Amino acid sequence: MKLSNRITIVFVLIIIFVTSAFSMDEKIYSIYVATDGNDAWSGFYPVVNTARNDGPLATIEAARDKIRRIKASGDFSGRINVWIRGGRYQISKPIVFTSEDSGPITYTNFPGEKPILDCGKKITGWRKITINGIDAWATEIPEVKQGRWYFRDFFVNGKRKRRTVLPEKGFFKIKDVSEKATGLFDGSYSFFCNKGDIKKWKNLDDIEIVIFHKWIEERMPISQFNEKTGLVVSSRKTVMALAKDTRYRVENVFEELKNPGEWYLDRQQGILYYVPEKDETIESSEFYAPVITQAIRLEGNPEKNQIVDNLTFKGITIEHTDWVQPEDQMASCAQAAHRIPGIVFMKGCRNCKIQECEIKHCGWYGIEISDGCTNINVDNNHIWDLGAGGIKINGGDVNSPSYNHTGLITISNNHIHDCGNVFYSAVGVLSMHASNNKFLKNHIHDLYYSGISCGWVWGYSENVSKNNIIEDNFIHDVGKSLLSDMGGIYTLGVQPGTVIRGNVIFRISKSEYGAWCIYLDEGSSHIIVENNLCAFTNSQIFHQHYGRENIIRNNIFAFGEEGIVSFSKNENHNSFTLERNILLTKGKPFFVTGYGVEGIVGFSSDLNILWDTSGKELCWGFINRKNKSISLKQAQELGYDTHSIFVDPGFIDPENLDFRIKSEAEVKLIGFKPFIMKSFSEEKHGK
Repeated sequence: MKLSNRITIVFVLIIIFVTSAFSMDEKIYSIYVATDGNDAWSGFYPVVNTARNDGPLATIEAARDKIRRIKASGDFSGRINVWIRGGRYQISKPIVFTSEDSGPITYTNFPGEKPILDCGKKITGWRKITINGIDAWATEIPEVKQGRWYFRDFFVNGKRKRRTVLPEKGFFKIKDVSEKATGLFDGSYSFFCNKGDIKKWKNLDDIEIVIFHKWIEERMPISQFNEKTGLVVSSRKTVMALAKDTRYRVENVFEELKNPGEWYLDRQQGILYYVPEKDETIESSEFYAPVITQAIRLEGNPEKNQIVDNLTFKGITIEHTDWVQPEDQMASCAQAAHRIPGIVFMKGCRNCKIQECEIKHCGWYGIEISDGCTNINVDNNHIWDLGAGGIKINGGDVNSPSYNHTGLITISNNHIHDCGNVFYSAVGVLSMHASNNKFLKNHIHDLYYSGISCGWVWGYSENVSKNNIIEDNFIHDVGKSLLSDMGGIYTLGVQPGTVIRGNVIFRISKSEYGAWCIYLDEGSSHIIVENNLCAFTNSQIFHQHYGRENIIRNNIFAFGEEGIVSFSKNENHNSFTLERNILLTKGKPFFVTGYGVEGIVGFSSDLNILWDTSGKELCWGFINRKNKSISLKQAQELGYDTHSIFVDPGFIDPENLDFRIKSEAEVKLIGFKPFIMKSFSEEKHGK
């Protein structure tokens, strides 16, 4: 059979395969994009024809523009599929969609193939050298020397490589501050270091100080350094006040380039250096550096009712974007890296979907859903190895016009992990000013701050965030003892209708204070917390700072290293009701309560099972954090846990994450309804 005949048969079979997945009476337009395509061709065919004068388009932008022309002609009003063939598509600027690109239109991978939007550039021309007495590789990049390109991330063989870090273990500590702070958020441009911690290194203004405060990091590029006095001055002002003994690290020092996997870009000389890891060779390795910071932008204008409607992106991989700090010259964000943008950005969008995509090896948040977005679905995506967090949602607050309000967002079945590699305080899923959202069945792990954060009003003021469902998420290995004041699930403000249900959360760890599985922070009110399994923190398991009328029921809270339930601020109302829960400890108090109205502990607790596996005498807890412990009997005399029982609930192997119950006889005594049907003992990362 002639080659041309074989190509024709393959061509016909591909068209039949693609179109057979849909009903024949459904009006569908198909456009194709391929790496061997041509933007001058029709785009109506998935492969190049035998005459090589027609076939797929070469870029997604060309497909977008063709659809604009089709819609403008009035010849078509049905659904459009843009089938993107497998391969690597280099993009040098974000792909932008506006209201004129509204669908129903789906940009999707061709069946069985993997298209990659590569936002970086492949680096070649490597040679072997010796640098700082170490065998290394180097290559010249003219665009860097000419000032036309600079990058802050670098990837080798699909792995993020790190810039040099000092000290290699632990932290330096600030010797003293140059300005006396008047409050927690009275930031500074400078501090004094201890002798020898910082030196007059090469390319000093490319070196960054990374400060670790309570719940944020701060990135301070060095602008000046006085080696005699130890005064370090930055071009960016910190958000939080600096203090003596505040922890910090130093990044991107050329003279310290020596460890395998480290790299350095010399901006002045235009030379990229890399110290290879074991078994890496120049010939077998692939090197990529980012060129842009965002890949896709959906730019509606809600004020003018110009909405991007009914666009779907499916089965697309995005990789190799860079990071930069916000332009306001601050060294950080007040919380959750909330001003860091998304690699995929949405504004003024409705009925849009991101499904089965992969976002990896990038510098910012993976997806940002901003002002005026409604009915957005982000489902079954793999979002990992990012500089910031996974997904950020934020619309207008209560004082903004209604067209800027954001809600009806569904974030489901996503795998989000190994994030916060640059902006450590970023969150797996951050929902700020948004309502009526669902966060369902996401697997979130290996972050340095909170897993899911919901709400953005501190205190009892009116709040947009309400009616949010946080359900059946699997969250673990969060915090990693780097920052403080975090939660596997974290909330803020008055949120009637918000429910935290059926989540499995474990291994949350802090640096100094506060690592809780569920953390109802300032003003969190009218929230239901039920049927959650929460275990293993180096703080307590559940914490409420202050709020009112929350219901905490039918949960399993186990093995906090500092207790089980923590309550910070006592107020003259019922802050939460704790009932029909199983509280399991190992020699630690069940309750630790804090500051506020003296002598009043503003919560109610009853019908719980309390059990201490250590065999020690039961310590019910501490009121107002006084050192004197309170027994269960004393607590009952004060009106707490009067109908609670002290009995082994009968878990199979709780210290190894098997919380299935052998017999329901004991738990039925308090009306507890078992909800754990599997063991997590053999699943470090779960499924």
